[in-house]
Amino acid sequence: MRDQADSYQEQFHRRWRHLRRARVRALAWLLDAPDLLDVNDPGWHGKVGTLGPVTPEVAQWLADVDHDPSALDAALGNRMYTRLGLYAEKLMAFYFEQRGILVAHGVQVRSSPNDTVGEFDFLLDAGPGGVEHVEFATKFYLLEGQAARRFDELVGPNLADTLGKKMRKIVDQQLELGRHPAARAIVPRPVVKAHALVKGWLFYPLGTWPAIAGISAQHCRGFWCALDEVHGLAGDAFLILPKLQWLPPFRAQSATWILNRAELHAELSAQFEVNQSPVLVAVVREQPGCVEEVERGFIVPNDWREKAAVRRMA
Repeated sequence: MRDQADSYQEQFHRRWRHLRRARVRALAWLLDAPDLLDVNDPGWHGKVGTLGPVTPEVAQWLADVDHDPSALDAALGNRMYTRLGLYAEKLMAFYFEQRGILVAHGVQVRSSPNDTVGEFDFLLDAGPGGVEHVEFATKFYLLEGQAARRFDELVGPNLADTLGKKMRKIVDQQLELGRHPAARAIVPRPVVKAHALVKGWLFYPLGTWPAIAGISAQHCRGFWCALDEVHGLAGDAFLILPKLQWLPPFRAQSATWILNRAELHAELSAQFEVNQSPVLVAVVREQPGCVEEVERGFIVPNDWREKAAVRRMA
């Protein structure tokens, strides 16, 4: 585990400790977290965008929303979110709408009633001459192997995709949607620019922190290890994070489900017998009046490496 004095968790706690509500903390993370991708890397050919730093005005707005979350609660509705990506999109839609720049969100483009060409994540006001297409993604990938050739060794925890596959789809297909004749027929103004906005966390084999070209040097990061390697983790207080708590570093007044190392191993061993999905765990510290995340990482089944290697080579 790296020195925690300069970790992203410490930075986030210092900046946003005053926010109490989980939804507002998640929105603060989406706005303030470092971009996952290096927007200045020439390999992205200008296709990657950024929100830029959070201004004092936006910081105050977040504090106001935390004090009175009624508008945010109304925007999210009463539904129980199970998809982290949809939850993050709804939070971003609320932010863009509150800024007064949201033209449309989740606009499907069809070439016929039964043929969907694609979907615009966000269309934002770019002035009277056009709109800006923002393709938004919040992703979590584990580095499987020693290098990230074309980002295909950055693998999703459930082996469903890779960062390379995701970005090729975004750049080659989704960001070209505005050029499709069917899109031009339904978009209120021409799409004058398009880029990807990518937030997330990358996880590296325990004890390693490699630099990867094309990835922001400041990106949010954690570790991953196999179940039988949990003895090598620093700390002795752990929380299993539900999926909707994957975005910002965990912080709460209390947590009754804190596990020690032996309990963590036993709990995950039982889980992996019925469900092979890797589990995101926060290393936490207990302080007067709160429990705070110090570090985070995925614990994977003992055969995950072999399965990931086979999946990547397929």
